[in-house]
Amino acid sequence: MRSLLLTLALLTPLYALPAPAPQPSPPNIPSPTVAKSELASLKVAAQGPQTGYSRDLFPHWITISGECNTREEVLKRDGTKVVTDSKCASTSGSWYSPYDGATWTAASDVDIDHMVPLSNAWKSGAAAWTTAQRQAFANDLKNPQLLAVTDNVNQSKGDKGPEDWKPSLQSYWCTYASMWVKVKNTYSLTITSAEKTALVTMLNTC
Repeated sequence: MRSLLLTLALLTPLYALPAPAPQPSPPNIPSPTVAKSELASLKVAAQGPQTGYSRDLFPHWITISGECNTREEVLKRDGTKVVTDSKCASTSGSWYSPYDGATWTAASDVDIDHMVPLSNAWKSGAAAWTTAQRQAFANDLKNPQLLAVTDNVNQSKGDKGPEDWKPSLQSYWCTYASMWVKVKNTYSLTITSAEKTALVTMLNTC
């Protein structure tokens, strides 16, 4: 009987399960190799003071197209089967938060995270920028600076860098660090030594 079952098993065609659909993600995420190279080139320096900082100095969310502002554009980009009304508000769809693995079906449960927080950018070089430069940074859809995540997870991150906050899903550390490095490199922002150590640790999980 055992030999018969083995024969039947060998004769039965094997069908691979379909791979899960890729989750939408921000653009221009570098490979781990590129991220490590870019990290090595970043200037290491102590953070500047918080003096003078205000979120209002980084105008967001600006109109991108028609009735759609930056937040709404990211919700459409990062969501699945997103339906919007005439004012570009998301009325249905689902959003997977890569930080914690949660999926949400109400846009109100989702925040748009600035990968490099505005306050961190201010203390890393953006204090010297023009308002136009800070606006471009706060609404950047060309680099991995904005992504849809669970609202309270985003709030727990606040303005912390990777030395003080990491996604609870360790499987996302590689991508998270790669995105962080890309943004800092694109905008010539500095990093602290503790920040660099944390990024190296995260990139070593790739």
